[in-house]
Amino acid sequence: MSRPEHPVVSDVPAERGRVRFRWAWWLLAYVSLGTGIVGIFVPGLPTTVFILISAWAASRGSERLHNRLLAHPQFGPAIRNWQAHGAVSRRGKWMASLTMAVCAGIMLWCVPVAWVKGISIGSMACVALWLWTRPLPPGDTHRPR
Repeated sequence: MSRPEHPVVSDVPAERGRVRFRWAWWLLAYVSLGTGIVGIFVPGLPTTVFILISAWAASRGSERLHNRLLAHPQFGPAIRNWQAHGAVSRRGKWMASLTMAVCAGIMLWCVPVAWVKGISIGSMACVALWLWTRPLPPGDTHRPR
């Protein structure tokens, strides 16, 4: 057997790149998780979006955090449905839409600047429209009451 003149380059540089930026993925995962937790208590700040970002970043930077998020009783099913199917449950869609509607009402009542109201409520309407175009997870038969 003869050896090639030029050694075959493996995917070691890709691994080094992944490891080199692992800290950035880790940081993004934990900052997103923290922001999502704050969003539980602050009206208008989304929770689910930041938890999904956290799970996505953790899959690249922190296997331990990623596994904990997947195993979480509240967030785990939503993350698994999103990762496997790009799907959002009917209940999740309703809860997000109702929360955005309440926030829009509060903004209409409290915010005096018209352009701020318009941009904010318009953004929420776009997110709600996009959200309702996402498929339902397989077996989602939950109907809103």
